[in-house]
Amino acid sequence: MPGFEELLPAALDGDRRALAKLLTIVERGGEESRRLLATVYPQTGAAHVVGVTGPPGAGKSTLVNQLIGQVRAGGHEVAALLVDPSSPFSGGAILGDRIRMQDRVSDPGVYTRSMASRGQLGGVSDAAPKAAIVLDAAGFPYIVLETVGVGQAEVDIVESAHTTLVVLNPGWGDSIQAAKAGLLEIGDIFVVNKADRPGVEATVADLNHMLHDGPERSWTPPVVTTVAQTGQGVEELWEAVRRHEEHLEGDPGVAVARRQADREVRVAMLEALARRTANQVADSEIDAAVEEIVARRIDPWTAAERLLRPSSGATDPE
Repeated sequence: MPGFEELLPAALDGDRRALAKLLTIVERGGEESRRLLATVYPQTGAAHVVGVTGPPGAGKSTLVNQLIGQVRAGGHEVAALLVDPSSPFSGGAILGDRIRMQDRVSDPGVYTRSMASRGQLGGVSDAAPKAAIVLDAAGFPYIVLETVGVGQAEVDIVESAHTTLVVLNPGWGDSIQAAKAGLLEIGDIFVVNKADRPGVEATVADLNHMLHDGPERSWTPPVVTTVAQTGQGVEELWEAVRRHEEHLEGDPGVAVARRQADREVRVAMLEALARRTANQVADSEIDAAVEEIVARRIDPWTAAERLLRPSSGATDPE
């Protein structure tokens, strides 16, 4: 595959095949991915990233499909990163979300990409936030990031999105209290989907009660009801997204940018440390430590400290 230097001009000029190859480079990781991201980063910052999270079965994929329609109705291009569960056999995305969005394939203003979660409990592939950076540089004003749906562990998404939608279903009220320290604290907008089912009024009331309980905030998350299968309420949901986007103009937006930059630099530091560790510690040393651990002559934590002690033979890949 051509290097990113050859692909980048075409991708920035709207070539979707070149863009797909750039995203493959990002997913693959390594030095070329880092150089690609460093090259495009100065051209980013204009896109609005909408995160969609919530438990499995809430109807997130169908709702995302409808949201894409709203973005297109406003005349904007949109990209969607659909983080699917990883195949236990290949490690690749199962592509369920892509199948649900076949009606968007022929629209040149829509770009979709399925990405494997790679077992990330936060529901966001390691590569997804980096892919969003490339899509931002490519000029998409809106990027939708949908996660796999793993309940309250899914709070990672808030670090990657400007507006986070938490999608629930009627009757989830009893579970909401248990998840209060998770999903309820990350949502900018709450969506009660499948609102044609019994119990929607009680769920909306419970959500509003808990969202208004506590100190006053500069933005109080609204609760919107939808029936994604028919499109009911999706226009109102998109209006709520746009209101939150307007709210982020000024100081609130600066706070979000700082939060995201903090996440990006911390993740980059961990990745750099992992690369240096891989270069510093030989496989034979790790194998020897494993034998010691199996024999219970040393514990894993002490072994790790010893393996990572600076040595005269260590080299720095940087």
